[in-house]
Order: sequence, then structure tokens, then C-alpha cells
Amino acid sequence: MQKPRRPRRPLPLRDGVDPVRIRLADPGQGPRSIPEELRRRFPDRLAELEAALAAGQVVTADGEPVTDATRRRRGMDVWTYRTPAPEVPVPFEIGILHRDERLVVVDKPHFLATTPRAGHVTETALVRLRRDLGLDDLAPAHRLDRLTAGVLVLTVDPAHRGAYQELFAARRVDKTYLAVAPAPVGTPEVRERSSRIHKTRGILQAAEVHGEPDAHTRITLLEARGTGADRLGLYRLEPTTGRTHQLRVHMNALGTPILGDDLYPRVRAVGPADFSRPLQLLAEVIGFTDPVSAEKRQFRTRRTLESWPPG
Repeated sequence: MQKPRRPRRPLPLRDGVDPVRIRLADPGQGPRSIPEELRRRFPDRLAELEAALAAGQVVTADGEPVTDATRRRRGMDVWTYRTPAPEVPVPFEIGILHRDERLVVVDKPHFLATTPRAGHVTETALVRLRRDLGLDDLAPAHRLDRLTAGVLVLTVDPAHRGAYQELFAARRVDKTYLAVAPAPVGTPEVRERSSRIHKTRGILQAAEVHGEPDAHTRITLLEARGTGADRLGLYRLEPTTGRTHQLRVHMNALGTPILGDDLYPRVRAVGPADFSRPLQLLAEVIGFTDPVSAEKRQFRTRRTLESWPPG
């Protein structure tokens, strides 16, 4: 089943950030004046709202500036800008691995979110790349967790966006990750973990629960260094599913939590400006058959994990 098309924004990006869409109350259920409804709903942003109204930057889906005379319709949306709160800059660059007319593939650093969410808006890979590359229609084909580094695929042309996003959604993509974690003597060379993972909204950690497994990971110990309690391993992780925090949950459940993990086995408070302990998890390789050209594509990270220096 094809996903409904995302509505086209009637305002341009501002510094790489999308305008926001606001669903209005239906006729008869709110103030007759649309500006008055917005003033009542957003009293904490009144000065910003008044400036946007005066500048014609509150618009209908057709791009018409909203005034007191704008007629309300059932299911009507208006669009405007919202100034993001100040964010701590993530002091790492995004590496470009590949660029053509359909795709941009990058090497995302640790600590940089893929897309705007919650307190991360301007300091995200998507907003930075839109601004730096001048590609207003850039959109991710998939996502990497904020704390995970490595290969990230984005689409350039909206006409082909759905084909690439469906590729990832349907799991027709080969993905491997590298991780550094404890490797006690006797750790099997190859392990597999299948479980059911549930993430409750508002709770930071995901958890394995009883029920039909919906997450599977193949885990291969590539190399071990050190002795005793300090023995560490470099692991290749191959997920066949994509549940929230799947790799971190599975490694923790096996008694080998990934180094630098601030959620597993226990939650660790980290300040927004603390970039000292990156999660030792790296999206190493992404490969797929291109849904447009039918060619085989493979992209590999150029990054390494700081807890596993080349040697």
C-alpha cells in the first residue's frame, strides 16, 4: 500500500528548516478569525507570531497570507515558521561518501541526529546538509540513531523518494554495523539473538518482552584484544530487522553492552555539551539494488571507532 504523499510546503525552507504546519479548529469550533485562534493557542510565542502575520509568513496551503478576512474550511491547515531554540553545536563534520542526481550518501558523526526531533533541530544531519549543499528537497531514506555514526542515505529528488524509502521499509537492504564491547574469554565467535522488543513512550530504554520475536541480529566476534576483565572485542552486527535500539538491546542482553552506551545496561546522565564518550557503534556498510536504475550499490564508512584504533 502506497503511503499518502506528504503535503508540499507552501513556504521555502529557512536556514534548512521546514516551516511548521498547524491544523486549525473546524468552522464553528474556534474563533472566527484565524489570527485570533493562533494568538490564543500560542501565547508564549506571541511576538514571533505577530511578526510572521505582519510579514505575510503565516499562509494557507495555497501560499496565501492569512489575515482576519481569511475564510476557515474544515480540516484546514496553515503554515508558518518557528524559531528553533538555541542548540549546542555538534563539533564534528559530515563526510560525503557519494552524490548524484538521486542520492546523497554521508558518513554521519556520533551525536548528530538524522532529522529534527524534540530538542534537536538545527543540529541534525538533514538541516545541515540542506543548508550546506543547497538541496531544499533532501530527505532521509532511513534513519540512524543520534548516537550511532556511519553510513546514512538521503534522497535528492522527491519523485524517487518513495522508491528508496520503501526499499528500507521492506528490508531489501543489506546493513552491517561495527561495535566495540566486552569479549570475555569463551565468547562464541558467532551468536544470534531473536527477541521481541518493546519501547514505551516516555521511557528511555527499550526492553525485551515475552511474545513472538520481532527482532533478529547476527553477531560475529571479529577480533579480541586485552586480557581478563579488560578484554574487548570488535563485533560485526547484522540486523535483519530494525526495531528501536535493537543492536544495543541485543548486545546488552547477551552480557556485552556496547562501550559508551548511556542507556544500557543503565541510564547515565549526559550533558548536552558532553561529547567525550561516543557510543562505539558504527553503520559500516549499506548495500542494495537501486530501485530506479537496477544497479548494485554499496556504500562503506570511512570512519573508525575510537576504542578500536587500527593496528
